[in-house]
Amino acid sequence: MSSMIGDNIKVSVFGQSHSAGIGAVIDGIPAGEHIDMEKLGAFMQRRAPGRNAYSTKRREGDVPEILSGLLPDETKESVMISCGAPICAVIRNTDQRSGDYDELKRIPRPGHADLTAEIKYHGFQDVRGGGHFSGRLTAPLCFAGGLVRQILERRGIYIGAHIERIGPETENRYDPAGLTKEDLLLAGKKDFPANDPLRAEAMMAVIEEARMDQDSVGGIIECGVLGLPAGLGNPMFDGAENRIAEAVFGIPAVKGLEFGEGFGAAFMRGSQHNDPYRMGEDGSIHAVSNHAGGILGGITNGMPLIFRLAVKPTASILKAQDSVDMKAGENRELCIKGRHDPCIVPRAVPVVEAVTAICIYDMLLDIEGRG
Repeated sequence: MSSMIGDNIKVSVFGQSHSAGIGAVIDGIPAGEHIDMEKLGAFMQRRAPGRNAYSTKRREGDVPEILSGLLPDETKESVMISCGAPICAVIRNTDQRSGDYDELKRIPRPGHADLTAEIKYHGFQDVRGGGHFSGRLTAPLCFAGGLVRQILERRGIYIGAHIERIGPETENRYDPAGLTKEDLLLAGKKDFPANDPLRAEAMMAVIEEARMDQDSVGGIIECGVLGLPAGLGNPMFDGAENRIAEAVFGIPAVKGLEFGEGFGAAFMRGSQHNDPYRMGEDGSIHAVSNHAGGILGGITNGMPLIFRLAVKPTASILKAQDSVDMKAGENRELCIKGRHDPCIVPRAVPVVEAVTAICIYDMLLDIEGRG
């Protein structure tokens, strides 16, 4: 089904933006995994709405209510332990203004799924807040991915991401061959997840300019993974890129993806793009550079895994836009109501880390005999 992902662990997301709650079921987490709930809550708060000027004014606590699969650790108050049963958590929706979306039953937002949902579901879809198409559904993704992220970190695998670009403003990419854990995790410790404070200020100014103009802006997120063993993934249709791409494109508003040098490889010669090999003092083989982004033939090669994704501008803007009245069959002008992010890129950064964690752990279980 379209709301499920994973082979060895299966993550299912449920709910709509304005339903009573949203949540996730994670099936396949082995018993005995310790989960620090305070750390998980802090990770989820990086995505939560209503926390800053560049976010929607909708306020949600985003506190997961654990229904099954986790039991309290009697020795540590903030820790819960997996018991082997499916882990289910619900996040209650508390700050909806559904009336803001009444007009969208007739007049679809340009750039949003309103029209395609109407065509596919024949008017039975939930239009409130975008329904099941909403970015609100990334909250349970952060619950599932944040939980798995802790399991990976105990195995020495670290995942981080930062904003590389907002509109015309950019900051430096990760060092693809020399990326350190400190650099990888730096942006995740900041309110605005960019590494360079000066570039962050310039990016926030672009967002504010779009907001004041009743418009929106998109950007690029770069994600990295350190500590991956070589050998994850498979050739052809089950490669590491394929599995990450499937999850990344489940994040609303993602429109492009590239690994390593990506589209830049089209403008290089083979002698420039190929990553030369050398022998290490311990007898291991390593690449000198990392244009491949840590994956060759769909299989990880032990180098840092690096990819970037493009996030489109938020579709819901306050500017008047041309649309149609689907019931009357005539052209109409649409003025959108409601509370919307002028830029969803900052809040999407932890979501990218979350879905990447799910994919990496799922692939790791392949080589541990569970695939």
